[in-house]
Amino acid sequence: MQQLDPKAIWLFYFWHIPLAIVIAITLAPIIGFILSPFFIFLSLILANIIASVGFVIIYITTIIILPYILARLSYHFYKYELTDNGFRKEQGIIWKRYVTIPYERIQNVDIYRGVLTRILKLSDLHIQTAGFSGAGRYGNSAEGRLPGLSMETAEQLRNELIQRASHSKNQGF
Repeated sequence: MQQLDPKAIWLFYFWHIPLAIVIAITLAPIIGFILSPFFIFLSLILANIIASVGFVIIYITTIIILPYILARLSYHFYKYELTDNGFRKEQGIIWKRYVTIPYERIQNVDIYRGVLTRILKLSDLHIQTAGFSGAGRYGNSAEGRLPGLSMETAEQLRNELIQRASHSKNQGF
């Protein structure tokens, strides 16, 4: 199975920042409470500002490091391949998702390049299928979405998928 472009880690990083902020807001006070005896001890020795700095460090660490860890894991577990029967992908860190799309169900293959993907020189490939009812605005809910492909890989993959889909449909008649 193939992986996305290594720069996709940064795409995933920016996607995970909102989650990290929510986690920081909810968990950092708990972690701070657990570590408060340590911070109180430091504030008695040095100054009261040390306790505040400790909480800030917890927040910043959570907001910067946690998205990076999640991005690395997302990248590592996001794989795809073209088999004889169809397009196959798997993704997920904790909850795995396996998708197989037979070539005869492929209706359209689109490439999107948003602001962040253009900055990173990446593409977002969307495979539209017959019978998939979850298509959202601009195809963001495509059943066969592949974010973080290099521009060249996305073009090659789109051409290959269209060719295999049309070949599959022609053999059916």
